[in-house]
Amino acid sequence: MAGSVLHGADAAVQEDETMAENEMLSLSEMGDIKSDFDYLSGELEKNHRIDQNLYLDYDVKRGLRDANGKGVLTGLTEVSDIVQYDLVDGMQIPCDGRLYYQGINVVDLIRGLEGRRFGFEETTFLLLFGRLPKEEEFHRFLNVCEGLAELGARFVRDVVMKASNGNLMNALQRCVLTLYTYDDDPDNCSAENVLRQSMELITKLPLIAVYSYHSYLHFRKDEALVIRNPKKGLSTAENILQMLRPDGAYTELEAKVLDIALILHADHGGGNNSTFTTHVVSSSGTDTYSSVAASIGSLKGPRHGGANLKVQEMFDNLFANISDLENEDEIETYLQKILDKKVFDGSGLIYGVGHAVYTLSDPREVILKDYAKKLAAEKGMMREFAFYDRVERIAIRLITSQRRIHKGVCANVDFYSGFVYGMLGIPKELFTPLFAIARISGWSAHRLEEIMNDDKIVRPAFKYVGRHVEYVPMEERV
Repeated sequence: MAGSVLHGADAAVQEDETMAENEMLSLSEMGDIKSDFDYLSGELEKNHRIDQNLYLDYDVKRGLRDANGKGVLTGLTEVSDIVQYDLVDGMQIPCDGRLYYQGINVVDLIRGLEGRRFGFEETTFLLLFGRLPKEEEFHRFLNVCEGLAELGARFVRDVVMKASNGNLMNALQRCVLTLYTYDDDPDNCSAENVLRQSMELITKLPLIAVYSYHSYLHFRKDEALVIRNPKKGLSTAENILQMLRPDGAYTELEAKVLDIALILHADHGGGNNSTFTTHVVSSSGTDTYSSVAASIGSLKGPRHGGANLKVQEMFDNLFANISDLENEDEIETYLQKILDKKVFDGSGLIYGVGHAVYTLSDPREVILKDYAKKLAAEKGMMREFAFYDRVERIAIRLITSQRRIHKGVCANVDFYSGFVYGMLGIPKELFTPLFAIARISGWSAHRLEEIMNDDKIVRPAFKYVGRHVEYVPMEERV
């Protein structure tokens, strides 16, 4: 199947999709139903509006954040940690950010993985088992991973290739949920079974993502359908590149940079939206596939995993509207227009700059920027890298000055991740799925932590601020 063009399933899949297109009418094609819906939509606008002052009156931490934007504690974890302040003489002093996986500083972890090809796999072992592997047990771990990294022709044909989707995160969700039916023991939530399911999903998700992209190209863009199998002995990063590229070729630096990107996205302190989703859904006792699908849905959002796409859209706009990429005055003028909501998307945001937690620096951004520079040198794209660097410096200065932020403003990991993926030839459709491929290691570690330590369902409280009213029979309603 590797490197071959699939013909057998093509006609059937195309026929199924054509039938679906013919059977499903849009609302605009439904005549008077459209006018009825417009009426209902208008009625909706009259409700569900909560007075924002009530959040202050009842001291409700909206978005589970306090007045300073800090997350409200909702649980305990040993999986990962974030440090953004140092405690000096009893005072919190902003510091360069630090990220820890199972107590190990990610900077030290990546430094220790220098010259090693399976950095993401070693990081996954660390997150799942709480410690770095010994050489012999790491070989055992890789052996299990290689054995599980198969989807089977029937699953690829009947699930991945059907109902191709332009947004691959939806394709990931659908495929992950369907894997439930291929599992002989899907609802068993014992630690042993969840570990088995987690390792299967960690190894299968890269295949699902790349195959879904090829399916999208074939059925939505009318390109040839070529599926390459993963090769045993290759790392996750190497296999993604060889499965994605027509010739299957990649350089050592390309594989290393992608490996580093996967490591940096594997987990983030336990306080992010999708990881919280993992804990919430897992606490209900549901199956692993439902838990992971829910977390993928969370990560899909542009405020979370989809943020690097907004950064790339912004830079496309910058490249199109700034004539001299080395003229800092011109760059500053245009960035100020973005902040003033006069250009780009009118949001007033410079995407990729600022973080809810980090103050002086995001360690993931610092590391990825260094590798972005190395890759840019290999690709002959130092001019573009220099432009990113200028935008970063100028944007931080503008935002700090204009918004009088004293805790510090820094670029986050999304600022350079899209640039890196672009240099690697990874299409934008796979930017957020790559995040999921990495973060599923963290989700799996958190799910195991949840089911092994707690037997209470996560059940938050909401303060009711509406009115109690009497029931009125239909004939008396006005």
